[in-house]
Amino acid sequence: MSLSELFHVGIVVPDVEAACARLTELLGTQWGPILENDLEIRDAAANDLVVPNRICYSTVPPYFELIQEVRDTPWVCNEHSNLHHIGFFSDTLAADSDGLRGARCPLEVRDGHGSAPPTRFAYHRDGLGIRIELVNAALRTVMEQHLFRPPDERARR
Repeated sequence: MSLSELFHVGIVVPDVEAACARLTELLGTQWGPILENDLEIRDAAANDLVVPNRICYSTVPPYFELIQEVRDTPWVCNEHSNLHHIGFFSDTLAADSDGLRGARCPLEVRDGHGSAPPTRFAYHRDGLGIRIELVNAALRTVMEQHLFRPPDERARR
């Protein structure tokens, strides 16, 4: 297993719009669209859940991913740091997920329901409290075209 392509850092925030505005003010960051959907997940205790999901990505790498806090899920603000995860694209998502488990970095949550392996993403949590997100590399083009571009640039495509 080789996680060599860092592409984003996930940060849980209480309010995505306010965080976008503040980071734009502080850093001049531009943002793609805020996406909202219900996310089907399976947690480490094999519970199938549906949770609301609001995210937004900055438009230049390495990307910031802002995630709206959702109580009673892995996506909560905490007293240490709201750095939630470090994200990597993976060409072999299920195998890389298994590799992280073997490296004492257990699966915390992954997409989908039932016992099938992850197909879009998986979160693993290290003993240091750092999460590693694996994202299926097949999603790269869609993400680059729709999530990592400012609204005015997407309209011109």
